[in-house]
Amino acid sequence: MNDLIKKQLNDAKTLMDKAVDHADSELTKIRAGKAMPSMLDSVMVEYYGNPTPLSQVASINTPDARTLVVQPWEKTLLSKIEKAIVDSNVGLNPQNDGLVIRLNVPPLTEERRRDLVKKVKEETEKGRIAIRNIRKDTNGKIQRLKSEGVSEDEIKGGEAEVQKLTDSYIVKVDKLAEVKEKDIMTV
Repeated sequence: MNDLIKKQLNDAKTLMDKAVDHADSELTKIRAGKAMPSMLDSVMVEYYGNPTPLSQVASINTPDARTLVVQPWEKTLLSKIEKAIVDSNVGLNPQNDGLVIRLNVPPLTEERRRDLVKKVKEETEKGRIAIRNIRKDTNGKIQRLKSEGVSEDEIKGGEAEVQKLTDSYIVKVDKLAEVKEKDIMTV
């Protein structure tokens, strides 16, 4: 196979890896009824006048499957952290006991589980679309290699390889979604 086509395939593979990683990180943000420190990744706390990620001003632990415990490194931050959690709309109610903030993760209702599965399907489709767009761009670049003297047969072979790559990465995204759906629907 032509070196120029190999380079395009390697570039496509790198981009598709990133698309799968992005889809995975988006799926991780969808909570499945279990307490996970990553649920608070979007919470920003006012720290000496600057918005700072919660994870940089406190430790976040999960003593059990339904509870998050936020322990600030400075006691003066307790009320600011509590306010930041309420303002962030993560859907959790902070309970401040003077030392730590406890967050109870409510169990999911059947209706909420279905909504979350829909959200998973939407994110999965975004991942598939990203991968198909990479395929389209790569095929366009391979077609433009004609002007550099690459034969028609090599171009066809390159496009076939791009299609194989696309199929394998779409399967990866689908597997991530399948695992997440199973996680959400497990009571």
